[in-house]
Amino acid sequence: MKPHSLSQRTGRRTDKGGHSRGKISSARPKAEKTRITVIDYDADNFLEKEVENLEECVAFHETATVTWINVDGVHDLTVIEKLGGCFGIHPLILEDIMTTSERPKIEDLGDMIYIVFQAVDLRDAGLEVGTEQLSLVLGKNFVLTFQERPGDAFDPVRDRIRRGKGRLRKMGPDYLAYALLDAAVDDYFVALEKIGERIDVLEDELVVDPRKETLNRIHSLRREMIYLRKAAWPLREMVGGLQRLESPLIQGGTNIFLRDVYDHTIQVIDSIETFREMLSGMLETYLSSLSNRMNEVMKVLTIIATIFIPLTFIAGVYGMNFKFMPELEWRWGYFLIVGIMLAIGLVMVIYFRRKRWM
Repeated sequence: MKPHSLSQRTGRRTDKGGHSRGKISSARPKAEKTRITVIDYDADNFLEKEVENLEECVAFHETATVTWINVDGVHDLTVIEKLGGCFGIHPLILEDIMTTSERPKIEDLGDMIYIVFQAVDLRDAGLEVGTEQLSLVLGKNFVLTFQERPGDAFDPVRDRIRRGKGRLRKMGPDYLAYALLDAAVDDYFVALEKIGERIDVLEDELVVDPRKETLNRIHSLRREMIYLRKAAWPLREMVGGLQRLESPLIQGGTNIFLRDVYDHTIQVIDSIETFREMLSGMLETYLSSLSNRMNEVMKVLTIIATIFIPLTFIAGVYGMNFKFMPELEWRWGYFLIVGIMLAIGLVMVIYFRRKRWM
């Protein structure tokens, strides 16, 4: 994906709903309180706190340490505007942050880089996998992340910073941005693993006892795979564009790690395509199984009908009630006809079994 400068981007945008392009608007209901957490660190120092007063964020703007500010909840217009003012974020970027239906992309703004992508949401109690928009702003000494609601894939990154193990505390904000992207991509593998388990269950069910509920679950999984595919393909383009981006904010050593994230996105897409093909094959298997079951039922009914055709003919002949029929007055006529009918039926059953038709 080719990054666009802010001036290019402004030229492409049109007014929506009569709002001036310098203002941002929030159409999302304020369902929860916005929560802001700050992690400030370097190789020797570490600070983590929850910010109640946005003025406290100003103190972290020009520090020599790396500052990570995470915002849970992007519905509060006042909070987003104040935080954007503290770090000099353009109002158009703030509008994109609050618009939670943006396509994954990157924008090089010179003194900062704006990244938006769809992360897998595994927090719901249900089985279905969803996505939520994550926005990331990378600056000279800070990283800002914006999420729709609390709880995320970033907890492993927080733990690594707290423990001070590995290279994270020794690297700059660009490496932190890489670590956050990598954690979000790893969640795709977790989601795909869960979907793979559900596919295994459906495969066993298709073999043993395919039902209408099985078909409904197959269609549900196919919809989820389409949903994940729409999120994963632009994510790959975004990571590839970030890797190729020539910005002083991204050090040369970080590009190697970004290439690793890019490889992971390709693996995610390959897994998604594999699961989609498996689900398509399962759908065909279900339809074939349904058709085979219908054929078995029709075969049984056809055999029964075929056996009774001559018996019905004989019963019809002797049910015409003509006065002069030789067998009507014969003492053993009834037993003879019934015996003949049983013999015909038995011979036909034996014949069908020898032909393996039943």
